[in-house]
Order: sequence, then C-alpha cells, then structure tokens
Amino acid sequence: MSNRRRLAILGASGHGKVVADIAIQAGWQDLVFYDDAWPDKTRHEHWEVKGTLPMLLNELSRFEGVVVAIGHNAVREAKLEALLSQGARIVSLVHPRATISPMARLAPGCVVMAGAIINAFAELGMGSIVNTAATVDHDCRLGACVHVAPGANVAGDVEIGRTSWVGAGAVVRQGVAIGEAVMVGAGAAVVSDIDGNLVVAGVPARPLASAQGDDDTLPSGSNVLRFEPLSPQGRT
Repeated sequence: MSNRRRLAILGASGHGKVVADIAIQAGWQDLVFYDDAWPDKTRHEHWEVKGTLPMLLNELSRFEGVVVAIGHNAVREAKLEALLSQGARIVSLVHPRATISPMARLAPGCVVMAGAIINAFAELGMGSIVNTAATVDHDCRLGACVHVAPGANVAGDVEIGRTSWVGAGAVVRQGVAIGEAVMVGAGAAVVSDIDGNLVVAGVPARPLASAQGDDDTLPSGSNVLRFEPLSPQGRT
C-alpha cells in the first residue's frame, strides 16, 4: 500500500493548483489546503481550505507529507523554516513528465513541473521550484527557495543564491554565479556574474534596481516595475 495518503498544501493560490495537480499525478490521495486567508477562504476549487499556518502546525501528525505552494521565494522560505522547526514531514513533488537525472539531488520541499529537465549532479536547495519546461543543467547548485520560471534555461555549472528568481524564458550562461535574492527578468540573458539583491533584465542582463526597491539604480525615465519584498508574515 502506498504511504502517499494525506498531503497538506500551504498556499491556496494559482501556484497551489498546479502543485495539487502534480501531487495527484504523483500518487497522493487526499489533499488539504491551508492558507492565511482562512476563514474568508474555505475552498480552493474543489479542495478544502482548512485553516492557517498555526493551525497546520498543530495538526502535522495527521499528514504523511507537507509542501509549501507559495510563489514568493522569501515567504516560502520563512514558512518552510516554521514547518521544519515543528518537525513537519516536508516532501518534494515531481511531475511524472519531468526528467530528473538519478545523479541529481533535490532537497526537501522542491517542486518540479511538467517538461522540466534537471541533469546530472545538479543540486536543488530546499523549497526550490523548477517550473514548466525549464531546464537546470549539469553541476548547477541552486540555493534554498530558488525559482526557475517556465521555459527558463540554466546552463551547466551555474550557482544561484537562495531566494533568487530566474524569469520566464530567461537564459543563464554556463559557469555564471548569481547572488542571493536576485530577480532575473523574463527573457533576459545572464552572461556574467550577478551580485545579490539586484533586479536585472535585458540581453545581456543588466541591473535595473535593487531587490529592495532602491530606485537610485533605475535608468532615467524607466518604466520598470518596483519589486517590494513581502513580509514573511504576509498572506500566503
């Protein structure tokens, strides 16, 4: 009998729907959502939203696995740390149509979506996301709660710091190092090392702002969106 029976999903969002779909296809039989929007939100499509994170922490023994389905990297990291501190059984979810080398390593809490490819000796840190049709090549090292967005391609021997985001369709050249809390814009081409706490975009990718929303680095007249980090206590 499968031990994949009851799974708690923290985060009732669009990302949570995709995570739930992967969980079902991976063999989980009973899904229960938790979200800080409860009790205003009690259903997520046809799944029950049962409570908030503190309520989940009191009910961990009822679940064979827990996964955090929150897209914001820093918030996801904070929720994972809270769960791990209470002994939660954090699991990774891999879509059946993803391709992962048996020589790759995934830390707990990762989500790998349909069409994604993770090649030999790549290492994914806790809570990382490799989204639809994204690739992470050989010998890459992703820190905790990195997100490689749909269609992004990370070449071999790349290092990406914790809570960084590689946007949809972006490419990262082989051997590049990206610091912590970096946001790489959609379609960007990262061809050289990127310091931490920056927003970069373009071909080649260049800094547009700090990840803390420092406008001093924005070009004059820029229409670039400011990215303000959410509080770890913010809503899921």
